[in-house]
Amino acid sequence: MKQAGFPLGILLLFWVSYVTDFSLILLIKGGALSGTDTYQSLVNKTFGFPGYILLSVLQFLYPFIAMISYNIIAGDTLSKVFQRIPGVDPENVFIGRHFIIGLSTVTFTLPLSLYRNIAKLGKVSLISTGLTTLILGIVMARAISLGPHVPKTEDAWVFAKPNAIQAVGVMSFAFICHHNSFLVYSSLEEPTVAKWSRLIHMSIVISVFICIFFATCGYLTFTGFTQGDLFENYCRNDDLVTFGRFCYGVTVILTYPMECFVTREVIANVFFGGNLSSVFHIVVTVMVITVATLVSLLIDCLGIVLELNGVLCATPLIFIIPSACYLKLSEEPRTHSDKIMSYVMLSIGAAVMVFGFVMAITNPQDCTHGQEMFYCFPDNFSLTNTSESHIQQTTQLSIVNISIFQ
Repeated sequence: MKQAGFPLGILLLFWVSYVTDFSLILLIKGGALSGTDTYQSLVNKTFGFPGYILLSVLQFLYPFIAMISYNIIAGDTLSKVFQRIPGVDPENVFIGRHFIIGLSTVTFTLPLSLYRNIAKLGKVSLISTGLTTLILGIVMARAISLGPHVPKTEDAWVFAKPNAIQAVGVMSFAFICHHNSFLVYSSLEEPTVAKWSRLIHMSIVISVFICIFFATCGYLTFTGFTQGDLFENYCRNDDLVTFGRFCYGVTVILTYPMECFVTREVIANVFFGGNLSSVFHIVVTVMVITVATLVSLLIDCLGIVLELNGVLCATPLIFIIPSACYLKLSEEPRTHSDKIMSYVMLSIGAAVMVFGFVMAITNPQDCTHGQEMFYCFPDNFSLTNTSESHIQQTTQLSIVNISIFQ
Protein backbone atom coordinates (compact mmCIF):
# COMPACT_ATOMS: atom_id res chain seq x y z
CA MET A 1 0.00 0.00 0.00
CA LYS A 2 2.87 2.35 0.80
CA GLN A 3 4.54 1.74 -2.55
CA ALA A 4 1.42 1.84 -4.74
CA GLY A 5 -0.81 4.37 -3.01
CA PHE A 6 -3.63 3.08 -0.83
CA PRO A 7 -6.59 3.13 -3.31
CA LEU A 8 -4.55 1.76 -6.22
CA GLY A 9 -2.90 -0.74 -3.90
CA ILE A 10 -6.27 -2.25 -2.97
CA LEU A 11 -7.23 -2.53 -6.65
CA LEU A 12 -3.89 -4.11 -7.50
CA LEU A 13 -4.29 -6.61 -4.68
CA PHE A 14 -7.60 -7.81 -6.11
CA TRP A 15 -6.09 -7.93 -9.60
CA VAL A 16 -3.03 -9.96 -8.52
CA SER A 17 -5.29 -12.37 -6.62
CA TYR A 18 -7.45 -12.87 -9.72
CA VAL A 19 -4.39 -13.46 -11.92
CA THR A 20 -3.03 -15.93 -9.34
CA ASP A 21 -6.33 -17.83 -9.31
CA PHE A 22 -6.47 -17.94 -13.12
CA SER A 23 -2.82 -18.96 -13.60
CA LEU A 24 -2.92 -21.73 -10.96
CA ILE A 25 -5.81 -23.37 -12.78
CA LEU A 26 -4.12 -22.71 -16.12
CA LEU A 27 -1.01 -24.47 -14.86
CA ILE A 28 -2.85 -27.69 -13.99
CA LYS A 29 -4.76 -27.51 -17.28
CA GLY A 30 -1.40 -27.29 -19.03
CA GLY A 31 -0.25 -30.37 -17.14
CA ALA A 32 -3.39 -32.23 -18.25
CA LEU A 33 -2.91 -31.17 -21.89
CA SER A 34 0.74 -32.28 -21.91
CA GLY A 35 0.34 -35.37 -19.75
CA THR A 36 2.86 -34.11 -17.18
CA ASP A 37 2.67 -33.99 -13.40
CA THR A 38 5.36 -31.45 -12.42
CA TYR A 39 5.97 -27.82 -13.33
CA GLN A 40 9.41 -28.68 -14.69
CA SER A 41 8.21 -31.54 -16.88
CA LEU A 42 5.41 -29.32 -18.23
CA VAL A 43 7.87 -26.63 -19.33
CA ASN A 44 10.34 -29.22 -20.61
CA LYS A 45 7.68 -30.75 -22.85
CA THR A 46 6.49 -27.33 -24.02
CA PHE A 47 9.74 -25.41 -24.56
CA GLY A 48 12.41 -28.09 -24.42
CA PHE A 49 15.63 -28.14 -22.42
CA PRO A 50 16.32 -24.34 -22.41
CA GLY A 51 12.86 -23.70 -20.93
CA TYR A 52 13.39 -26.49 -18.44
CA ILE A 53 16.67 -24.96 -17.21
CA LEU A 54 15.18 -21.46 -16.97
CA LEU A 55 12.21 -22.70 -14.97
CA SER A 56 14.43 -24.81 -12.73
CA VAL A 57 16.51 -21.74 -11.86
CA LEU A 58 13.41 -19.64 -11.11
CA GLN A 59 11.68 -22.47 -9.26
CA PHE A 60 14.73 -22.92 -7.08
CA LEU A 61 15.47 -19.23 -6.49
CA TYR A 62 11.96 -18.19 -5.46
CA PRO A 63 11.52 -20.64 -2.54
CA PHE A 64 15.19 -20.34 -1.63
CA ILE A 65 14.92 -16.55 -1.28
CA ALA A 66 11.61 -17.06 0.53
CA MET A 67 13.46 -19.27 3.03
CA ILE A 68 15.93 -16.42 3.57
CA SER A 69 13.10 -13.94 4.13
CA TYR A 70 11.40 -16.29 6.62
CA ASN A 71 14.64 -16.53 8.58
CA ILE A 72 14.93 -12.74 8.62
CA ILE A 73 11.37 -12.44 9.92
CA ALA A 74 11.87 -15.12 12.58
CA GLY A 75 15.09 -13.52 13.79
CA ASP A 76 13.64 -10.00 13.87
CA THR A 77 10.36 -10.85 15.56
CA LEU A 78 11.41 -13.50 18.08
CA SER A 79 14.44 -11.49 19.26
CA LYS A 80 12.06 -8.71 20.30
CA VAL A 81 9.82 -11.25 22.03
CA PHE A 82 12.67 -12.62 24.16
CA GLN A 83 13.87 -9.11 25.01
CA ARG A 84 10.56 -8.61 26.83
CA ILE A 85 11.27 -11.43 29.29
CA PRO A 86 11.84 -9.82 32.75
CA GLY A 87 15.46 -9.81 33.85
CA VAL A 88 16.85 -10.60 30.40
CA ASP A 89 19.61 -8.31 29.14
CA PRO A 90 18.56 -6.95 25.70
CA GLU A 91 22.20 -7.26 24.60
CA ASN A 92 22.40 -10.95 25.54
CA VAL A 93 23.77 -12.89 22.58
CA PHE A 94 21.33 -15.75 23.23
CA ILE A 95 18.34 -13.56 22.35
CA GLY A 96 19.99 -11.91 19.34
CA ARG A 97 18.62 -12.47 15.83
CA HIS A 98 21.65 -14.55 14.75
CA PHE A 99 21.32 -17.03 17.59
CA ILE A 100 17.54 -17.27 17.15
CA ILE A 101 17.85 -17.96 13.42
CA GLY A 102 20.36 -20.71 14.11
CA LEU A 103 18.32 -22.22 16.95
CA SER A 104 15.02 -22.21 15.04
CA THR A 105 16.76 -23.81 12.07
CA VAL A 106 18.26 -26.68 14.07
CA THR A 107 15.24 -27.36 16.29
CA PHE A 108 12.27 -26.75 13.96
CA THR A 109 12.79 -26.00 10.28
CA LEU A 110 15.43 -28.65 9.57
CA PRO A 111 13.55 -31.57 11.20
CA LEU A 112 10.27 -30.57 9.49
CA SER A 113 12.02 -30.13 6.14
CA LEU A 114 13.42 -33.69 6.30
CA TYR A 115 9.96 -35.18 5.67
CA ARG A 116 9.64 -36.78 2.24
CA ASN A 117 5.87 -36.37 1.79
CA ILE A 118 4.48 -32.83 1.73
CA ALA A 119 1.12 -34.15 3.00
CA LYS A 120 2.87 -34.68 6.37
CA LEU A 121 2.85 -30.89 6.79
CA GLY A 122 -0.96 -30.69 6.73
CA LYS A 123 -1.35 -30.28 10.51
CA VAL A 124 1.55 -27.83 10.60
CA SER A 125 -0.19 -25.72 7.93
CA LEU A 126 -3.41 -25.77 9.94
CA ILE A 127 -1.58 -24.42 13.01
CA SER A 128 0.04 -21.72 10.86
CA THR A 129 -3.35 -20.68 9.48
CA GLY A 130 -4.83 -20.43 12.98
CA LEU A 131 -1.95 -18.26 14.17
CA THR A 132 -2.41 -15.99 11.14
CA THR A 133 -5.98 -15.31 12.32
CA LEU A 134 -4.70 -14.31 15.76
CA ILE A 135 -2.08 -11.99 14.24
CA LEU A 136 -4.74 -10.34 12.09
CA GLY A 137 -6.85 -9.65 15.17
CA ILE A 138 -3.87 -7.98 16.89
CA VAL A 139 -3.11 -5.79 13.85
CA MET A 140 -6.77 -4.73 13.68
CA ALA A 141 -6.84 -3.92 17.41
CA ARG A 142 -3.74 -1.77 17.15
CA ALA A 143 -5.15 0.07 14.12
CA ILE A 144 -7.85 1.33 16.50
CA SER A 145 -5.71 2.02 19.58
CA LEU A 146 -2.38 3.09 18.07
CA GLY A 147 -3.42 4.52 14.70
CA PRO A 148 -4.78 7.87 15.99
CA HIS A 149 -1.45 8.61 17.73
CA VAL A 150 0.81 8.07 14.70
CA PRO A 151 0.99 11.15 12.44
CA LYS A 152 -0.10 10.65 8.84
CA THR A 153 2.34 11.45 6.06
CA GLU A 154 1.43 14.14 3.53
CA ASP A 155 0.96 11.75 0.60
CA ALA A 156 -0.88 9.12 2.65
CA TRP A 157 -4.12 9.21 0.65
CA VAL A 158 -2.99 9.88 -2.94
CA PHE A 159 -4.60 7.49 -5.41
CA ALA A 160 -1.38 6.19 -6.99
CA LYS A 161 2.36 6.44 -6.45
CA PRO A 162 5.21 5.88 -8.93
CA ASN A 163 6.40 2.71 -7.18
CA ALA A 164 3.24 0.75 -7.99
CA ILE A 165 5.17 -1.77 -10.09
CA GLN A 166 7.33 -2.61 -7.07
CA ALA A 167 4.11 -3.14 -5.13
CA VAL A 168 2.98 -5.69 -7.72
CA GLY A 169 6.24 -7.56 -7.09
CA VAL A 170 5.60 -7.67 -3.34
CA MET A 171 2.00 -8.80 -3.90
CA SER A 172 3.18 -11.49 -6.32
CA PHE A 173 5.57 -12.71 -3.64
CA ALA A 174 2.65 -12.90 -1.20
CA PHE A 175 0.33 -14.89 -3.47
CA ILE A 176 2.61 -17.20 -5.42
CA CYS A 177 2.33 -20.91 -4.77
CA HIS A 178 2.87 -22.08 -8.36
CA HIS A 179 6.25 -23.60 -7.57
CA ASN A 180 4.61 -26.21 -5.29
CA SER A 181 1.19 -26.40 -6.97
CA PHE A 182 1.82 -29.79 -8.58
CA LEU A 183 3.04 -31.15 -5.23
CA VAL A 184 -0.18 -30.03 -3.57
CA TYR A 185 -2.32 -31.17 -6.52
CA SER A 186 -0.84 -34.68 -6.38
CA SER A 187 -1.54 -34.86 -2.62
CA LEU A 188 -5.31 -34.49 -3.20
CA GLU A 189 -7.53 -37.54 -3.02
CA GLU A 190 -8.63 -38.24 -6.61
CA PRO A 191 -7.08 -35.08 -8.09
CA THR A 192 -9.05 -33.52 -10.94
CA VAL A 193 -9.00 -30.09 -12.60
CA ALA A 194 -12.54 -29.41 -11.32
CA LYS A 195 -11.62 -30.26 -7.72
CA TRP A 196 -8.43 -28.22 -8.02
CA SER A 197 -10.40 -25.24 -9.36
CA ARG A 198 -12.79 -25.30 -6.40
CA LEU A 199 -9.88 -25.55 -3.97
CA ILE A 200 -8.04 -22.64 -5.62
CA HIS A 201 -11.13 -20.38 -5.74
CA MET A 202 -11.77 -20.94 -2.04
CA SER A 203 -8.13 -20.50 -1.03
CA ILE A 204 -7.62 -17.32 -3.06
CA VAL A 205 -10.83 -15.70 -1.75
CA ILE A 206 -9.78 -16.38 1.86
CA SER A 207 -6.20 -15.24 1.18
CA VAL A 208 -7.14 -11.98 -0.53
CA PHE A 209 -9.43 -10.92 2.29
CA ILE A 210 -6.77 -11.72 4.88
CA CYS A 211 -4.31 -9.64 2.84
CA ILE A 212 -6.82 -6.80 2.47
CA PHE A 213 -7.39 -6.67 6.23
CA PHE A 214 -3.65 -6.80 6.97
CA ALA A 215 -2.82 -4.18 4.35
CA THR A 216 -5.64 -1.83 5.34
CA CYS A 217 -5.09 -2.01 9.09
CA GLY A 218 -1.31 -1.80 8.78
CA TYR A 219 -1.33 1.12 6.35
CA LEU A 220 -4.06 3.06 8.14
CA THR A 221 -1.98 2.81 11.31
CA PHE A 222 1.42 3.85 9.93
CA THR A 223 0.81 5.28 6.39
CA GLY A 224 4.15 6.44 4.93
CA PHE A 225 6.16 5.07 7.87
CA THR A 226 5.16 1.46 7.07
CA GLN A 227 8.13 -0.92 7.01
CA GLY A 228 8.66 -3.99 4.82
CA ASP A 229 8.15 -6.07 7.97
CA LEU A 230 5.03 -4.57 9.56
CA PHE A 231 6.00 -5.69 13.07
CA GLU A 232 9.08 -3.43 12.84
CA ASN A 233 6.63 -0.52 13.18
CA TYR A 234 5.23 -1.45 16.58
CA CYS A 235 6.74 -0.36 19.89
CA ARG A 236 8.82 -2.95 21.74
CA ASN A 237 7.04 -2.41 25.07
CA ASP A 238 3.63 -3.35 23.64
CA ASP A 239 2.72 -6.68 25.28
CA LEU A 240 -0.13 -7.49 22.89
CA VAL A 241 2.12 -6.95 19.87
CA THR A 242 4.83 -9.01 21.59
CA PHE A 243 2.38 -11.92 21.60
CA GLY A 244 1.63 -11.16 17.94
CA ARG A 245 5.35 -11.22 17.15
CA PHE A 246 5.63 -14.63 18.78
CA CYS A 247 2.72 -15.98 16.70
CA TYR A 248 4.21 -14.41 13.57
CA GLY A 249 7.62 -15.96 14.20
CA VAL A 250 6.10 -19.39 14.76
CA THR A 251 3.99 -19.02 11.59
CA VAL A 252 6.94 -18.34 9.31
CA ILE A 253 8.96 -21.13 10.93
CA LEU A 254 6.12 -23.56 10.17
CA THR A 255 5.80 -22.23 6.59
CA TYR A 256 9.53 -22.57 5.87
CA PRO A 257 9.51 -26.36 5.17
CA MET A 258 7.02 -25.93 2.28
CA GLU A 259 9.62 -23.86 0.44
CA CYS A 260 12.43 -26.27 1.26
CA PHE A 261 10.42 -29.13 -0.28
CA VAL A 262 10.38 -27.27 -3.60
CA THR A 263 14.10 -26.42 -3.65
CA ARG A 264 14.93 -30.05 -2.90
CA GLU A 265 12.56 -31.31 -5.61
CA VAL A 266 14.19 -29.02 -8.19
CA ILE A 267 17.66 -30.29 -7.28
CA ALA A 268 16.43 -33.89 -7.37
CA ASN A 269 14.88 -33.44 -10.82
CA VAL A 270 17.85 -31.62 -12.36
CA PHE A 271 20.75 -33.61 -10.90
CA PHE A 272 19.34 -36.94 -9.69
CA GLY A 273 16.64 -37.88 -12.20
CA GLY A 274 13.83 -37.06 -9.79
CA ASN A 275 14.75 -39.52 -7.04
CA LEU A 276 16.95 -39.03 -4.00
CA SER A 277 18.27 -41.84 -1.88
CA SER A 278 17.85 -41.54 1.87
CA VAL A 279 21.43 -40.31 2.28
CA PHE A 280 21.24 -37.73 -0.53
CA HIS A 281 17.82 -36.62 0.71
CA ILE A 282 19.39 -35.64 4.02
CA VAL A 283 22.56 -34.19 2.46
CA VAL A 284 20.69 -31.98 -0.03
CA THR A 285 18.24 -30.77 2.62
CA VAL A 286 21.02 -29.87 5.06
CA MET A 287 23.05 -28.09 2.37
CA VAL A 288 20.13 -25.99 1.12
CA ILE A 289 19.07 -24.97 4.64
CA THR A 290 22.66 -24.23 5.68
CA VAL A 291 23.26 -21.86 2.75
CA ALA A 292 19.88 -20.13 3.26
CA THR A 293 20.67 -19.68 6.95
CA LEU A 294 24.13 -18.22 6.29
CA VAL A 295 22.73 -15.70 3.79
CA SER A 296 19.92 -14.68 6.15
CA LEU A 297 22.49 -13.97 8.86
CA LEU A 298 24.13 -11.41 6.55
CA ILE A 299 20.94 -9.62 5.40
CA ASP A 300 18.59 -7.82 7.79
CA CYS A 301 16.35 -5.68 5.52
CA LEU A 302 13.23 -7.52 4.39
CA GLY A 303 11.77 -4.98 1.93
CA ILE A 304 14.38 -5.32 -0.83
CA VAL A 305 14.29 -9.14 -0.51
CA LEU A 306 10.52 -9.18 -1.08
CA GLU A 307 10.71 -6.78 -4.02
CA LEU A 308 13.50 -8.51 -5.92
CA ASN A 309 12.13 -11.99 -5.33
CA GLY A 310 8.71 -10.75 -6.44
CA VAL A 311 9.73 -9.12 -9.71
CA LEU A 312 12.50 -11.55 -10.74
CA CYS A 313 11.06 -14.91 -9.66
CA ALA A 314 7.39 -14.67 -8.66
CA THR A 315 6.32 -12.57 -11.66
CA PRO A 316 7.54 -15.00 -14.34
CA LEU A 317 6.26 -18.00 -12.35
CA ILE A 318 2.78 -16.43 -12.02
CA PHE A 319 2.30 -14.31 -15.14
CA ILE A 320 4.63 -15.44 -17.89
CA ILE A 321 5.37 -19.18 -17.83
CA PRO A 322 1.84 -20.59 -17.18
CA SER A 323 0.47 -18.32 -19.93
CA ALA A 324 3.20 -19.21 -22.40
CA CYS A 325 2.74 -22.96 -21.79
CA TYR A 326 -1.03 -22.79 -22.21
CA LEU A 327 -0.81 -20.67 -25.37
CA LYS A 328 1.52 -23.21 -26.98
CA LEU A 329 -0.35 -26.33 -25.83
CA SER A 330 -3.98 -25.30 -26.23
CA GLU A 331 -5.74 -25.78 -29.55
CA GLU A 332 -8.51 -23.32 -28.66
CA PRO A 333 -9.00 -20.37 -31.06
CA ARG A 334 -7.16 -17.14 -30.29
CA THR A 335 -10.45 -15.46 -29.41
CA HIS A 336 -11.10 -17.94 -26.59
CA SER A 337 -11.29 -16.19 -23.20
CA ASP A 338 -8.48 -18.27 -21.67
CA LYS A 339 -6.14 -17.37 -24.54
CA ILE A 340 -6.99 -13.67 -24.44
CA MET A 341 -6.32 -13.58 -20.71
CA SER A 342 -3.07 -15.50 -21.25
CA TYR A 343 -1.85 -12.92 -23.78
CA VAL A 344 -2.69 -10.10 -21.34
CA MET A 345 -0.90 -11.85 -18.45
CA LEU A 346 2.15 -12.52 -20.60
CA SER A 347 2.49 -8.86 -21.65
CA ILE A 348 1.89 -7.39 -18.21
CA GLY A 349 4.19 -9.92 -16.56
CA ALA A 350 7.07 -9.01 -18.87
CA ALA A 351 6.57 -5.29 -18.15
CA VAL A 352 6.38 -5.80 -14.38
CA MET A 353 9.51 -7.95 -14.41
CA VAL A 354 11.66 -5.45 -16.34
CA PHE A 355 10.46 -2.16 -14.87
CA GLY A 356 10.02 -3.61 -11.38
CA PHE A 357 13.64 -4.75 -11.28
CA VAL A 358 14.94 -1.37 -12.45
CA MET A 359 12.83 0.50 -9.88
CA ALA A 360 13.73 -1.88 -7.04
CA ILE A 361 17.43 -1.22 -7.67
CA THR A 362 17.23 2.53 -8.33
CA ASN A 363 14.56 3.34 -5.72
CA PRO A 364 14.81 0.81 -2.87
CA GLN A 365 12.55 0.85 0.20
CA ASP A 366 13.79 2.57 3.33
CA CYS A 367 14.76 0.13 6.05
CA THR A 368 14.98 1.13 9.71
CA HIS A 369 15.80 -2.38 10.89
CA GLY A 370 16.17 -2.68 14.65
CA GLN A 371 15.35 0.98 15.32
CA GLU A 372 12.53 2.02 17.62
CA MET A 373 10.08 4.24 15.72
CA PHE A 374 9.85 7.88 16.85
CA TYR A 375 6.25 7.63 18.09
CA CYS A 376 7.35 5.08 20.70
CA PHE A 377 9.56 7.51 22.61
CA PRO A 378 7.18 9.68 24.73
CA ASP A 379 7.62 9.02 28.47
CA ASN A 380 5.14 6.57 29.96
CA PHE A 381 3.22 6.32 26.67
CA SER A 382 0.63 3.56 27.02
CA LEU A 383 -1.32 1.98 24.18
CA THR A 384 -4.11 0.82 26.43
CA ASN A 385 -4.48 3.75 28.83
CA THR A 386 -3.70 7.03 27.04
CA SER A 387 -4.61 10.34 28.65
CA GLU A 388 -5.30 13.54 26.71
CA SER A 389 -1.99 15.04 27.84
CA HIS A 390 -0.15 12.01 26.49
CA ILE A 391 -1.89 12.40 23.13
CA GLN A 392 -0.78 16.04 22.93
CA GLN A 393 2.73 15.03 23.96
CA THR A 394 2.84 12.35 21.27
CA THR A 395 1.67 14.73 18.57
CA GLN A 396 4.24 17.35 19.52
CA LEU A 397 7.06 14.80 19.60
CA SER A 398 5.99 13.44 16.23
CA ILE A 399 6.14 16.88 14.62
CA VAL A 400 9.63 17.42 16.00
CA ASN A 401 10.90 14.00 14.86
CA ILE A 402 9.13 13.69 11.53
CA SER A 403 12.04 15.40 9.71
CA ILE A 404 14.27 12.45 10.63
CA PHE A 405 12.24 10.12 8.41
CA GLN A 406 11.85 12.40 5.36
